[in-house]
Amino acid sequence: MRVAHDQSLPHLWLLSDARNDTGLEDGLKALPRRSGFVFRHYHLAEADRFDRFQIVNDVARSCDHLVILSAPQALAKKWGADGVYGSADEFAASDGLMCIATAHNGYEIEAANAAGADAIMLSPVFSTRSHPGAPVLGPFGFSVLAQQADRPVIALGGMTKDRATEFGIRRWAAIDGLS
Repeated sequence: MRVAHDQSLPHLWLLSDARNDTGLEDGLKALPRRSGFVFRHYHLAEADRFDRFQIVNDVARSCDHLVILSAPQALAKKWGADGVYGSADEFAASDGLMCIATAHNGYEIEAANAAGADAIMLSPVFSTRSHPGAPVLGPFGFSVLAQQADRPVIALGGMTKDRATEFGIRRWAAIDGLS
């Protein structure tokens, strides 16, 4: 599903995991219509993950959100997701799905560009609960790396509305910052 131009890509993204599972439906409903949602839920066994995906997918669809699955493309297509999320080296031909590549450095940005990802989720911009003590890009590092991308970039990692506004970050995603 190659994005024709970056206007069709949501500006705000919610990512799921075990931490925000209990409030996920409310979180999806609180997002502006046509936001993005990345379903991860790595903590669940595949059958339970599928069941949970079906529930939150219904909520997300009722809000006109774009639904992305962190999984191989064949599984995303089978489950009815709009796209996939993961390392650029996992992407093959898009098969009609949006591809959002994860990146943490210039090499991964280059790989995402080469793979033809529709967007790049670049992290961590700030400290996160997901990876306590991990090095962060900071706003300047994020900006430098984002300029290397041929695709729209989505900031992830400690992002909040206030931080996005303060640093002029147009597209951003969060787990805790939106839960």
